[in-house]
Amino acid sequence: MNLPLLWIIPALPIAAVALNLLVGDRLGRRGIAWLACGAVGLAFLAAVRAALTLAALPEGERQVVETAYTWMRVGDFSIQVAFLLDPLSTVMALVVTGVGFLIHVYSVGYMAHDPSYRRFFLYLNLFMFAMLTLVLADNLLLMFVGWEGVGLCSYLLIGFWYERPSAAEAGKKAFIVNRIGDFGVILGMLMLFTYGGSLQYERLFAMAPHVFALGGGLITGAMLLMFLGATGKSAQLPLYTWLPDAMEGPTPVSALIHAATMVTAGVYLVARCHVLFELAPVALQTVAVIGAATALFAATIGIAQNDIKRVLAYSTVSQLGYMFLACGVGAFGAAIFHLMTHAFFKALLFLGAGSVIHALSDEQDLRRMGGLASRLPWTHATMLTATLAISGIPPFAGFFSKDEILHGAFASGHHVIWLVGLIGAALTAFYMFRLYVLCFRGPSRVTPEAAHHLHESPPTMIVPLVVLAALSVVGGWVGLPLLAGGHPFERWLAPSVESAAGAHGEAAAHAMSAGGAWLLMALSVAVALAGIALAVRAYLQDPEIAGRLRERLRVVHAVVFHKYWVDEIYDALVVSPIYRLSRWLWRVWDVKVVDGTVNGVGFTFEGVSAVLRLFQTGFVGTYALIFTIGVAVLLYHFLRG
Repeated sequence: MNLPLLWIIPALPIAAVALNLLVGDRLGRRGIAWLACGAVGLAFLAAVRAALTLAALPEGERQVVETAYTWMRVGDFSIQVAFLLDPLSTVMALVVTGVGFLIHVYSVGYMAHDPSYRRFFLYLNLFMFAMLTLVLADNLLLMFVGWEGVGLCSYLLIGFWYERPSAAEAGKKAFIVNRIGDFGVILGMLMLFTYGGSLQYERLFAMAPHVFALGGGLITGAMLLMFLGATGKSAQLPLYTWLPDAMEGPTPVSALIHAATMVTAGVYLVARCHVLFELAPVALQTVAVIGAATALFAATIGIAQNDIKRVLAYSTVSQLGYMFLACGVGAFGAAIFHLMTHAFFKALLFLGAGSVIHALSDEQDLRRMGGLASRLPWTHATMLTATLAISGIPPFAGFFSKDEILHGAFASGHHVIWLVGLIGAALTAFYMFRLYVLCFRGPSRVTPEAAHHLHESPPTMIVPLVVLAALSVVGGWVGLPLLAGGHPFERWLAPSVESAAGAHGEAAAHAMSAGGAWLLMALSVAVALAGIALAVRAYLQDPEIAGRLRERLRVVHAVVFHKYWVDEIYDALVVSPIYRLSRWLWRVWDVKVVDGTVNGVGFTFEGVSAVLRLFQTGFVGTYALIFTIGVAVLLYHFLRG
């Protein structure tokens, strides 16, 4: 088989980083744009070729490992820089490179006047290399290299405008919170290697049923630790707080890292290790509960936020919760399906929001928008498409993936989790159409200064919006429900997400009657339409309703508006005590004990040397006098004796 070289896919972005570092100052802005976008575009073409090659293989043989070189060898242990091409990694590579390419093109226009243009694309290409390494890795250790790489790039890109204190703090917060999760991944990997004997996916998954007892403490502990890492990277309870603050970075960063790619790494990790999670039912149940809780929790916060990017940030946290919910009920294929469609419409929402912000001279407050539909026709049309998609309205992409998640939860017997997901779907439709109405409909609340400069975005920003809008419409059609034998996307993923342990959620979903499935589908659409109707009624047709509701539900509104004061609670219970302890250790232990000991030794030798200096004057007469006195003392001593 003439398989394309997989290492080329991540190698192209890192080659662009190297060229940018070496000759970027001579290329100019146009050259840098062609270099950065061209590398990712070629990586996408390489991923497409790899996908076509894999699709030509028989279904049972769609797994190819390509070893670049041996990374390290210690005794019997060896680890390779090897890349895995299977249906799951193919989907991830196509999403990362495809959506990444569109965001790179968009960034050419969005960052056109930024003085750090070259540095921005250098970071963006470095991120692409790390993310592709993560999803194509053949083993957990190489995956962790990409995992840490995207964490570093996230820190660099969130704090890109580091001269702003808020951006610098947001970057630092993301870095620290993710280190908590990464600690869990490291411990989980060590446990798996110690008892499983390998970090290579295929060998580890083959050995796991023989070395780990079903539901045993070892595998349960290891999977909970791995999931801790996933909650950090994918912004789930309780480690979600970094992602809303990450909106301090440029909008293309929000679209690429914090909507379409990096934050889905935790979902990918759980899906990739589904064989191990199925051996730990308690861990899998934890994934479902945390995912459902996060989906509802973040959705309630989104209904009261006024910053357009923060609404989308909490929406991202909520939608990631749906993906984990799907994994937890065994519907791993549905989770990856929603990961893909979410990448389309959420990247579009962030880029559309960036177009609005660009048009309004950096205004992000929804209360200072309104009536923009006629002034920004392309942005409006594409944003409306994405809003319908995320709200779960057929035939848009989000309907198919969200419905499959809810279907899987109900059919597998997780009725409470299904109900939580259904309520979250209604809230999603409400807060997204609240955003749409406040931004594009009703009377204009734009300030005179912003209105004077109001303009549609340039083609480099509009073209990616149109492409993503098209994907937000048709991207879910590969998952048409109730097809005999499963829909095409499900059949494609089957070799990667089904195992001997059984994808019980999806199997149960197929066991439901067609009538029951249609009823669930109709119910999910109905609650979405109800959420849309309420948003339109309260914020467009009769805006006083929203004011009356806020007044009547003052306490509830205050709680969700202030985001349940989670950041304040963390600051009071965790950050401030650690800060005070650190200051005490500095003042007492560091200054008095450590520095005191070192300085005391120095003072001792300084005092001794001061005395000794009296005997080392450098004058011959002084030495003769001391010699004479010494002789006299000796003579006196002997004469007395």
